[in-house]
Amino acid sequence: MRVVIIRAGKVAIRARLLETPTAERIWAALPIHAEARMWGREIYFNSPVSSDREPEAREVVNAGEIAFWPDGEAIAIGFGPTPVSRRGEIRMASPCNIWAMALDDVSSLRTVYAGEGISVEDASASVGER
Repeated sequence: MRVVIIRAGKVAIRARLLETPTAERIWAALPIHAEARMWGREIYFNSPVSSDREPEAREVVNAGEIAFWPDGEAIAIGFGPTPVSRRGEIRMASPCNIWAMALDDVSSLRTVYAGEGISVEDASASVGER
């Protein structure tokens, strides 16, 4: 099982990669370092990865699903309503590829502010195993 750690501000969230083309591209590009941006209750950030929209791409996601936004070449993590959400949903700006599942509670991202550093790293590299 491949696991990444997403760190932003004082928050660290582990996520398990799925078996998707986007997950493969992100894994190959690690580590990723960027600056957090906010859009409602979604945190997103630029990545060095490009990926076409996959057949399963969707606009509405569940909390804990880690997405890649092909239109913006960004990683996006929804943890509540965005400006385009309808009642009770997490809606992205356009269809996103789901590439990982959070192993920790993504609602902790509410403490992160736009402009803070954010990174995605191989979790095993954090303990010297990579």
